[in-house]
Amino acid sequence: MAHQLTVDEYVSGVLSRDRAVLGQAITLVESSSPRHRALAQRVLTALLPHTGASRRIGISGVPGVGKSTFIETFGCRLVEAGHRVAVLAVDPSSSVTRGSILGDKTRMALLAAADAAFVRPSPTGGELGGVARKTRESILLCEAGGFDVVLVETVGVGQSEIMVAEMVDCFVLLELAGAGDELQGIKRGILELADIIAIHKADGDNLARAERARAELERALHILRPAAGDGEWVPRAVLASSLTGLGLDEIWRLIEEHRRRLEERGLLDERRRQQRLDWMWSLVDQGLLAAVREHPAVAAMVGRLEAEVLDGQATPSSAASAILEAFGVGKVSGVGD
Repeated sequence: MAHQLTVDEYVSGVLSRDRAVLGQAITLVESSSPRHRALAQRVLTALLPHTGASRRIGISGVPGVGKSTFIETFGCRLVEAGHRVAVLAVDPSSSVTRGSILGDKTRMALLAAADAAFVRPSPTGGELGGVARKTRESILLCEAGGFDVVLVETVGVGQSEIMVAEMVDCFVLLELAGAGDELQGIKRGILELADIIAIHKADGDNLARAERARAELERALHILRPAAGDGEWVPRAVLASSLTGLGLDEIWRLIEEHRRRLEERGLLDERRRQQRLDWMWSLVDQGLLAAVREHPAVAAMVGRLEAEVLDGQATPSSAASAILEAFGVGKVSGVGD
């Protein structure tokens, strides 16, 4: 890292809406250095009272659906309406360098240039689902930096949608109208996560097909997530086009309506409280896994155990039990039974 700022310099810089300092603070929380991690936690603790006021919105969809184009157009519209918009675009990582291989600042050049916007591509570091481990902390920093809308873009593969849904208030899924079966390739699990589904690129010759897909999705949503009483949110399917602007204002209206429903039922605070608790335990899980892998006794035997499991000479359960015993935790319920 460049010149190391002090805790007070980080805090005052973020609170004064200095985008350069915000960028440095995010680099700090992304660092794996123990010294940087300790400093990052002091910065985050000082900034916590200034967090929590933003709309946290997850945006996902398969590659090719036009997520970056949508986010740039949608973000620019929000900026024009007076919002301050931060985009945390989680990129796939190079398996060699662990760096971002998609340049979101290049893909969102217009939005990134706006004074009231901040675009930050973050390499995943090869983590499961393509969601950077530090994205949650980056959300807090952006909120402390005065951004009232935080958009989290996921690469849209594997478990990334679930992980993003666990850190945002509203989850928006972008879909394309397909040929033939309009719902092909749309997993039930992702439909159950989505609060809003936007059929993107609904323009030109694709408009009629997109409307058929929207209608079919509406029917599927009513089957999968039937309307409930007490004002519970029912997911919506809408048409959207970054080219013509179709549906962008409606999506924002739905995001605001969704938030209002959560607040009226006391669910927004409840959701965020549970997210913080889940976050704590996920960090415990990650820390324990790292500690096990780095333990000298485990490191000395893991190569042999992996080879035995691969060759069918040992069961995964017995190997796992041996690793945990070498780590010093003794018998663990459900492992090696």
